[in-house]
Amino acid sequence: MAEEEGFTAGNEPQSNGADTTPQVGVISQYVKDLSFENPNSPAVYQWQGQPRIDVQFNIGSQAVADDVFEVVLKIEVRADTDNGVAFLVDLSYAGLFGLRNIPADQLQPFLLAEAPRIIFPFARRILADTVRDGGFPPLMLEPIDFTGLYLQQAQANQMEDLEVVGRA
Repeated sequence: MAEEEGFTAGNEPQSNGADTTPQVGVISQYVKDLSFENPNSPAVYQWQGQPRIDVQFNIGSQAVADDVFEVVLKIEVRADTDNGVAFLVDLSYAGLFGLRNIPADQLQPFLLAEAPRIIFPFARRILADTVRDGGFPPLMLEPIDFTGLYLQQAQANQMEDLEVVGRA
């Protein structure tokens, strides 16, 4: 009832009764797509040596409703040996995030850096379980610095924009 009168739970008055406090919430998390291939079974279980593991990931986001965004973390893993492909895993893990009163300049950094950081541990577990269920030792990905990667990509984009302006 206090909130209806323009006060927060902490009894601080809000200007004009408006709620301008930035708020973020995880609405849901889910597997959007999952594929595991073991193309050389059962021979693969007799192969000697450790496979070479190649991990690629991509992050995408889109608005799905007012103040609701879907963030998809796509992880592709390929394990190769001298004998051939040991396994392939393709995982698209998504989270729905409710965002209110987030400044426009902070929206993209949240969606492409912070949101993936929040959902990554869950995607990592699914990936490890899937590889284990395929008959291989669980694949435990190292933590990823999504903020550092976002800043690196933003800087690269800024440099590219400067090069384009310099040519104009």
